[in-house]
Amino acid sequence: MCGIAGFVDYERWPENADQIAAAMSRTLESRGPDEGGVYKHTHAYLIHRRLSVVDPDHGKQPMRLADGEWGITLAYNGELYNTQELKKELLDLGHRFSERSDTEVLLHAYAEWGADCLKRLNGIYAFAVWDEKKQSLFLARDRMGVKPLFFFRTENGLLFASQLKTLLEHPAVKPEVDEDGLRELFFVGPGRSGGCGVFKGVEELKPAQCALLDRDGLKVWEYWSLNAREHTDNLAETIAKTRWLIADAIQRQLVSDVPLCCFLSGGLDSSIISKVASDQYRERGETLSTYSVDYQDNDRYFKKSMFQPDSDNRYIDIMAEYISSSHTRVTLDNISLARALPAAAAARDLPGMADIDSSLLLFCREIKKNFTVGVSGECADEVFGGYPWYHSREILFEDCFPWSRSLDARHKILRPGVLAGGDEYVREKYLATVRSTDSLPTDSPLQKRMREMSMLNLRWFMQTLLDRKDRMSMAAGLEVRVPFCDHRIVEYAYNMPWEFKALYGREKGIVRAAVSDLLPEKIVWRKKSPYPKTHNPIFLAEVLKMVRQIQANPDSVVSQFIDWTGVEEMVEHPDELTSPWYGQLMRVPQILAYIVQLDAWFQTFHVSVV
Repeated sequence: MCGIAGFVDYERWPENADQIAAAMSRTLESRGPDEGGVYKHTHAYLIHRRLSVVDPDHGKQPMRLADGEWGITLAYNGELYNTQELKKELLDLGHRFSERSDTEVLLHAYAEWGADCLKRLNGIYAFAVWDEKKQSLFLARDRMGVKPLFFFRTENGLLFASQLKTLLEHPAVKPEVDEDGLRELFFVGPGRSGGCGVFKGVEELKPAQCALLDRDGLKVWEYWSLNAREHTDNLAETIAKTRWLIADAIQRQLVSDVPLCCFLSGGLDSSIISKVASDQYRERGETLSTYSVDYQDNDRYFKKSMFQPDSDNRYIDIMAEYISSSHTRVTLDNISLARALPAAAAARDLPGMADIDSSLLLFCREIKKNFTVGVSGECADEVFGGYPWYHSREILFEDCFPWSRSLDARHKILRPGVLAGGDEYVREKYLATVRSTDSLPTDSPLQKRMREMSMLNLRWFMQTLLDRKDRMSMAAGLEVRVPFCDHRIVEYAYNMPWEFKALYGREKGIVRAAVSDLLPEKIVWRKKSPYPKTHNPIFLAEVLKMVRQIQANPDSVVSQFIDWTGVEEMVEHPDELTSPWYGQLMRVPQILAYIVQLDAWFQTFHVSVV
């Protein structure tokens, strides 16, 4: 995977444009530690940092394709999983290739079909193409939003980048946050509204969007959407097709010229991926490597809940033995976990999912010591209805985001009178998503609500997890692939009747049926459990100490907003927190950790409030 950036100005460059481009490139080095390149034309800079995965000796970027005196140049971050099919089609049309990289295939695909090439792509990507003749910039992002792309409109052009910090290296972008940005941080965070870059004036190209910049301005449009269609397959056909789609997506994503491993939690999704991968490796006479994460003494302090019914460890052992993988369990200590919170916020360029972010950052750093690519089970729960909120009638029909059902804790830690309108801000975001959900006139009330729930999860909760996975892994120079984000799987599952999707009355029942002969029975029927968090009181003590240091700091910007009395009351009476701050596991220790990340974010990026 890689990092991209660039800027277009149709009038004149800043005097130090080369130095700005170099500074932007430096911020992308963790995403692309292997090499970097810059393309400069009359009105455009394209910047690329590369993490070599396929055809390491070639595929250098930015990559130019000439047509006489003119050419088009590509800066691309991602992986195409149907490279060979595209290449064959392009060869039949007369295109010729000099290397094996998907970069060259994408460049030729754009040359042949323009924006319509997006309809043919299966992969995860964010890319930019500069057309020298038309003096235009084309931007695109993958359907599910696995790869990030932010932009900032200027008076005479545009800036774009894979990361927010990269944009901040250009003098046109200031580290400022206005009231809407603050509402994102305090009422939506660690989620983020689609299209919002939090910093004032910074926008995000949404999943399945593309854009064209020319002298007439910027045009942004959606090239794919999730539409309701009649599901015509019977149950047996649905089980078979679900299995085929999942296996095909996984197999496509195992292609790599550098060492690849799988994340293995002992849950259903990561176990499916690891089994398919291990079978492929065994056919080649190789052994698959798998990794899991845990925390010191977590077995001693583990607490069951509706969201986390049991610990992962014994299931990991079952799977590692079943597939004969070379398994590594990474155990994190709780002091390091807390102290990595600022680094995780710096990697994400925003406050994130507290210890869930910092643990993933530390985990990926360990994996990177031996591997360049990992494959992970993210997004199956959003796609196939795996979360408890799909299965509790009480939560399902509540008219709110199910992972953030109450804003009471947010109000409790905010000073009275600051950030008015937070509830209304969140409410409108929720309603806009529900209104945009496509359904059929024949849908029952339950099926219609399940479509709404799918759209809420895909556009919001899943985006938070994908942000986390991309930023934490790429900060360690590790590429992580997510097969369940294959758009073919998402389309098929969206239109599947709920009684199929929740077969046997179980979360992801259709997936369980599809792999019932592939995995051990204990894994197939294991109750869903999320990415593990620490339960150790050492972590709580450490983040509480960090929070009190922030409270004592007269220069802390975050103290302008925090009601420290409310924070202390929350610490003293943790059981009064009726539902998590966000998701399934963010309770008092994680709220404190979020405050730590907020403070670190204001400091690291020198953020001012406007």
